Amino acid sequence: MKKKLMLMLAFVLLAGMMFTGCGKEEAGSSASAEAAYPSGNLDFIVPGGAGGGWDLTMRTTAKVLADTGLVENAMPITNKSGAGGGVALSYLQTINGDDKTVVVYSPPLLLINLNGSTEFSYKDTTPLARLIADYGAFVVTQDSEYKSINDVMEALKADPKSVKIGGNSSAGSMDHIQFLMMAKAAGVANLDKIDYISFQDGGATAQILGGHVDLLSTGLGDVEALVASGDLRVLAHTADHRVGEGVLAEIPTCIEEGINGTFVNWRGIFGPPGMPEYAVKYWSETLGKMVETPEWDEACTKNGWDKLYLNSDDFASFLDEVNGEYEGVLKDIGMID
Repeated sequence: MKKKLMLMLAFVLLAGMMFTGCGKEEAGSSASAEAAYPSGNLDFIVPGGAGGGWDLTMRTTAKVLADTGLVENAMPITNKSGAGGGVALSYLQTINGDDKTVVVYSPPLLLINLNGSTEFSYKDTTPLARLIADYGAFVVTQDSEYKSINDVMEALKADPKSVKIGGNSSAGSMDHIQFLMMAKAAGVANLDKIDYISFQDGGATAQILGGHVDLLSTGLGDVEALVASGDLRVLAHTADHRVGEGVLAEIPTCIEEGINGTFVNWRGIFGPPGMPEYAVKYWSETLGKMVETPEWDEACTKNGWDKLYLNSDDFASFLDEVNGEYEGVLKDIGMID
């Protein structure tokens, strides 16, 4: 009996040593990963096509991080377009806990879940930092019959099918919603009857130039290159003040045109779900330093962006709040019950 008790005691002690050893090894591994972070190439993902607002934001962020020396690692950028950002969001679910991948998003991250396009939401990501405010802009060709945003709204009041609206986001997402919000503010009825055509491959610009849509709803930060060619005109944007410089500063707001409405297209950086705390802390702090640099100021001025930085915790709280606001907007315009 005494021998059996001694054997049992020895087993318990051995098991305890094994578990204690595992804990120390895991803690040591985590501490080692934190101390070395970031190491190797990072993976910067754009959930849309080349040339769009997400693409511009991520490429600008990577350039400023490199130019300022805040990040010395390689930051290759991959475009994972499709489903209004849903393809990239689904991909993030497959790399739960990854510490090297970051992605840029804006209101569609919330809207594609609210409108039923995807089961995933912002809660299936790790918010790292909100960076900027961009705004919606409404573009027509130089020879368009619509000379002002009010011309468009009056045509829609007479016949909601008379103007075809194009955008690079999915139906029920940002490019669509920002126009409908302005139309509602202008007194247009039957918002659900307005024709919106989605070109999620980033081809909306070619479609308006080809005459397949009458008006392009896009981001203000995207239009400078569009109007530089002389083929396109911007009728108005959705900020409550003039922004940017050069041709951007010449674009009137919807409010100036008598439409009492605004839409803020915030953009921020996210990690996959379950991103390690050391990586969250690193990116929140590093991006916080980036937005205080002259290089970032210059980029914001050039692109017509307002600085809108929030750290990781505050960004998460902001997303909770604005998700409720978007849900109310979608109900108001009949997109959801």
